[in-house]
Amino acid sequence: MTLEIMPLSPKLGAEIPLPFYASPGAAAMDLCACLDAPVEIPPRTLVVIPTGFAIALPGADYVALIFARSGLGVRHGIALSNGVGVIDSDYRGELKVGLTNLSETPYTISPGDRIAQLAVVPVARPEIVPVHRLDQTDRGDGGFGSTGR
Repeated sequence: MTLEIMPLSPKLGAEIPLPFYASPGAAAMDLCACLDAPVEIPPRTLVVIPTGFAIALPGADYVALIFARSGLGVRHGIALSNGVGVIDSDYRGELKVGLTNLSETPYTISPGDRIAQLAVVPVARPEIVPVHRLDQTDRGDGGFGSTGR
């Protein structure tokens, strides 16, 4: 499989790295901030950071998912503002990353900083079948915390 990446900024591939796998076992590629200048994220604030590129997924049977970088979240309280970014196969615009600062300390994103991860995964699109009854399980309709700690 290939992922077509179209640079939208002349900085991409020169000053700003293209998406890359940080290790041979990495499941997702790192995305870098394509910025002209540093951007400060004050506490409890949302920002949108451009990546400087667009993609073409190989078809409707794939989706690109943008995930947070664990180091940013654990060390600095920087998380994705929408939880997980979903990039549909027919989207051709620039990939942008919504970040939020959950800490009480301002955090600065500099040009080229790794800000998120992009995974390309298969999509299952089941046919929707309305029913009047679902099969029974031991758990049943037990919700949050119903299986224990």
